[in-house]
Amino acid sequence: MADIAAQKKVTADTLFRIGSTSKTLVALSVLKLEQEGRLRLDDTLKSRAPDLEFFNPWEETDPVRIVHLLEHTAGWDDIALKELAFNPAEEASLREGLSLRPATRTSRWRPGTRFSYSNLGPAAAAYAIEKITGQRFEDHVKETWFRPLDMKTASYFGTPEVRQQITQLHGSDGRTTYPYWKISVRPAGAINASARDMAGYIQFFLNRGAYGGAQLLPSSVIERMEHPTTTYAARDGLSAGYGLHLMMSVHDGRAWFGHNGGVVGGLTDFAYLPELGVGYCVMINSGNGRVLADIGRVVRRYLTRSLTPPTLPPPFILPSQVAKAYDGWYEPITPRQELGRFALRLVGMKKVTVGESGFTLQGLGKKKVFVATGPHTFRHANEAVATAALISDRSEGTLIEVGTATFRRLPPGVAPFQMASVVTILILAQSTLVFALVWVPRRFWGGLRTATHLRTRTLPLLSTLAGLALLVAIAATIPDPIERLGHPTVWSVSIFALSIAFPALSFWSLFAAWRARHMPMPRLVWWHSFAAALALSTASAYLAYWGLAGWRSWV
Repeated sequence: MADIAAQKKVTADTLFRIGSTSKTLVALSVLKLEQEGRLRLDDTLKSRAPDLEFFNPWEETDPVRIVHLLEHTAGWDDIALKELAFNPAEEASLREGLSLRPATRTSRWRPGTRFSYSNLGPAAAAYAIEKITGQRFEDHVKETWFRPLDMKTASYFGTPEVRQQITQLHGSDGRTTYPYWKISVRPAGAINASARDMAGYIQFFLNRGAYGGAQLLPSSVIERMEHPTTTYAARDGLSAGYGLHLMMSVHDGRAWFGHNGGVVGGLTDFAYLPELGVGYCVMINSGNGRVLADIGRVVRRYLTRSLTPPTLPPPFILPSQVAKAYDGWYEPITPRQELGRFALRLVGMKKVTVGESGFTLQGLGKKKVFVATGPHTFRHANEAVATAALISDRSEGTLIEVGTATFRRLPPGVAPFQMASVVTILILAQSTLVFALVWVPRRFWGGLRTATHLRTRTLPLLSTLAGLALLVAIAATIPDPIERLGHPTVWSVSIFALSIAFPALSFWSLFAAWRARHMPMPRLVWWHSFAAALALSTASAYLAYWGLAGWRSWV
């Protein structure tokens, strides 16, 4: 159904929002210009768009290049909530969208070394294309790609004609509806397309750059799109990962290429298997990711139903010194948004144990077993394609890459200390709630009515309650995070206030407990209050270090 409430049915020409699948058109446009000799993948962004603000501390030696924007290896943060929430009455220009928050385009590590997905990379590449062609990017794509590929109804804009044909966006519950969202950086994810449009697009990739009898790009260019070249892992021989706005994903042992996409209320799965000559594009006007994954699984198994499972290559025997070099605990170091590093570095820690034929990876979830396919590359035990690497470059420490995530080895003892600290803080914070069930009733109706120094009990409790309220407020934004966090709303302002109240109450409770250390009160009560206040203050200091004290999500 295109619109459940109106009982409007989907047709082959109904338009869906394909989200980040739009990025493939950015890469194709760059590669077409490269074939014409008008730019190169290795060109620096500064040389092609000198007026575009970005910040790279390594620019003199390791500049941001066009290829980094397409492979997501510029090290930039992903698009900020302020940029996501930008939804003007009239469509803004690409330059206006890129001007919303230039600080997001800051390289957090040397460009061309690690992958981290950022919607700003393709937008910056599209802006460079505008500079080269003298055309609005969307007009260039329409002329260069939409027309030759018979994508007659595809559009980046919510025109009146598009609004008549487009689906209503729904939440995962199938009832909540969402309005049309004008994406601030359109090249990254704004295309509206029909099943008829996308069928031709799939054929273009399956025909290795040809469509309708015309070779629009050489087959070698399509093959280049499918594999990364700039990461540490790629330089160590790992061909899986994110290429030029195409990525490899392994399903049932086979390597599929494509790009998924999503907006609030709509999801897309675009994938193809070149050696078999089949592909598909599934678009749903719902935010239910589980449903999309189930549909994709059914389609892939149908398309490969006549094939025998791929043969697993024999394991490569690793040198004995590899285990010593790479064994240990690792933390993830490539968060999609730097703001989330504070949590990711704790919950994402992994224990790596290397043997003669591979390594195991153990974190909070299920243990994963990888088998060596070469001196640095590894595959899942039941898959034929390598998707992990032990990085040979040691300039930034001992690194591994699994999928597209990069991890750095921690010094001995750090991981157990961090885990023990988190558990201790959580236990002590929860204990303030448990003990309050005893002392609060006694304070009003029992023997504590005349007790002094209740501040040492009350403040840690209030700090814990502020922390819980902060978590509840954040959880309340999940149904519509862009709208609720990208503007000053009751939710975002509440989160801002609570992110100040939590550390303020924590440090106040620690100060009060320290002042009361010599006061007449039960020693066990004092020690508990002091320990809880110290734990809460430690948590507050950690959050403040990562920029979360007084967090204004709409800025």
